[in-house]
Amino acid sequence: MNAFENAQKQLLNSIKAANIEEEDIEFLKNPKKIIQVSFPVKLDSGKIKYFQGYRIQFNDVRGPTKGGIRFHPKVDLDEVKALSFWMTIKNAVVDVPYGGGKGGVEIQPADYSESEVQKVARGFIRALHKNIGPTIDVPAPDVYTNPQIMAWMLDEFETIKGEHQPGLITGKPLALGGSEGRGYSTAQGGAYVLKEYINLIGANPAETKVVIQGFGNAGMNMARILFEWGYKIIAVSDSRFGIYSEEGLDINKVIAHKAKTKSLGGFGVKEITNSELLEINCDVLIPAALENQITKDNASNIKAKFIVELANGPITPEADEILESKDIVVLPDVLANAGGVAVSYFEWVQNNYGYYWTEEEVLEKLEAKMVKGFNEIHFIVKELDTSYRNAAFILAVRRIIEAAKLRGNV
Repeated sequence: MNAFENAQKQLLNSIKAANIEEEDIEFLKNPKKIIQVSFPVKLDSGKIKYFQGYRIQFNDVRGPTKGGIRFHPKVDLDEVKALSFWMTIKNAVVDVPYGGGKGGVEIQPADYSESEVQKVARGFIRALHKNIGPTIDVPAPDVYTNPQIMAWMLDEFETIKGEHQPGLITGKPLALGGSEGRGYSTAQGGAYVLKEYINLIGANPAETKVVIQGFGNAGMNMARILFEWGYKIIAVSDSRFGIYSEEGLDINKVIAHKAKTKSLGGFGVKEITNSELLEINCDVLIPAALENQITKDNASNIKAKFIVELANGPITPEADEILESKDIVVLPDVLANAGGVAVSYFEWVQNNYGYYWTEEEVLEKLEAKMVKGFNEIHFIVKELDTSYRNAAFILAVRRIIEAAKLRGNV
């Protein structure tokens, strides 16, 4: 089952739990617009190479579509469809006035020079510029993209349009209208969700053992924040392998080691594989890498008490069923990693107003958003005796259906 089929299964599971009629969500079964492009880039060698890119605007009944652009060699149409669908749900969960979108280019950035990556970023925007804009579709960073790439994309768009439009894209550098706190907002939002759940169950952070798969922006910042809050981080991993210490890792030293050596290897503790990391006996497992990490093949081996999905779609529907049978609570991606889009929304608002907030103000607003979302979902969990994932989807679908009905679309 591919990522989009997984996403649709999650949707159908949730509406059954809430007795929502299937005909009411027909418009959520397929994207409103699929844009597929092929564009040329002149490489440093002088050779012309064509790159394949995608942008999907899944649903816009609640506002302009919103979602990241990833540069990754395995980007394909089904993946982008799934991610744009999840963005539709996620934006409704945290109640920001957006629909869902997502984009990507098939590229391994590490194989290209900085100038070549810049050309790819600008070429993608040239291919897309008629279909995006601050009131149409608002991109952001995702896997293997960053504020610098967003800056190149913004500049290309503004050059084409002949005017400044900082609200086109979020996740920009501060000097070009980015928001304070945006760089680590996905992790910060997930940390606020975890904090609410820990308070709910009466656990002690100092006695809570945490395992984090993925040490990119989201995973590394989640490790840093939770370490600062007193949690015991016993294992982390990057794309190659992980490190493990039952006594707990000094995350500040791990981050410094990774920055210096570009690897988690050689840190001086036990080294493990990513698959071994997922199966460590712990309190909290945080998948913060890519989709489909916990499947029917390894779900029965998961020993965590609960899971916080910081990645998009890291657990398949079949694995969800196994985890639920083991009473492992999952705090789903459409809530747990929504901090990124929440602060992207704040950035867009600041761009549109031309008035900017302090980091403290941004974090205060982010915490309020995430706590409100968690409490609304928790209410549905208790009301319908269902999972947090189903509850999140139910909350989102209700909001999307209401907007669609008011427009006369359903």
